[in-house]
Amino acid sequence: MSDEDDEIILSELPDDELVQQMFDDLYDGLKDEIEEGVTILLDRGWEPYRILTEALVGGMTIVGNDFRDGILFVPEVLLAANAMKGGMAILKPLLIETGAPQVGKMVIGTVKGDIHDIGKNLVGMMMEGAGFEVVDLGINNDVDKYLGALDTEKPDILGMSALLTTTMPYMKVVIDTMVERGIRDDYIVLVGGAPLNEEFGKAIGADAYCRDAAVAVETAKEFVARRHNRPAAG
Repeated sequence: MSDEDDEIILSELPDDELVQQMFDDLYDGLKDEIEEGVTILLDRGWEPYRILTEALVGGMTIVGNDFRDGILFVPEVLLAANAMKGGMAILKPLLIETGAPQVGKMVIGTVKGDIHDIGKNLVGMMMEGAGFEVVDLGINNDVDKYLGALDTEKPDILGMSALLTTTMPYMKVVIDTMVERGIRDDYIVLVGGAPLNEEFGKAIGADAYCRDAAVAVETAKEFVARRHNRPAAG
């Protein structure tokens, strides 16, 4: 089937069927189709925030659930997240214009001495797919970089990632410094990475350890909802 046929089909679908088709296209990582779907819904008068929540977040929730359940794997989730980013690129300026609400805001980065970023990138993409604003600090972040970002960005959540057993303890350095400065309770601190576990997360004073990106999204939603005294988004 040619791209032209696809275009005709997408543009002729009623709204509810188009959203369902976008779920499938997200699942399959089809960026061009997602961008087209977003554009069609905008042309039909949908509010940007409605497109974000119903089409993109709705679709990424399915992706996240199947990733959590072992049905999808990292490469497929990265493709889906990349397709979502295509749709978000169109919506983001419009969302800013309309002052649409965010679920919450997260600053995330890999700790000092660690240059691994695939897991962190996946968490960032999935968090964006769930409606969070994400500020990615990249790799090899020292305590000053994290605290500077907290001060500048005023997020709800600080996310720290490590893939090396030698860099894991640096997470405690960051959290201890936050305690010393009296700002620890101002933020939800989530940690993750292959060598970590729940016990380690508790020992260093994090709010939660997240074993993968899908769990990170669920945990973030729960903590932010609790903080704002509202039900967690589904």
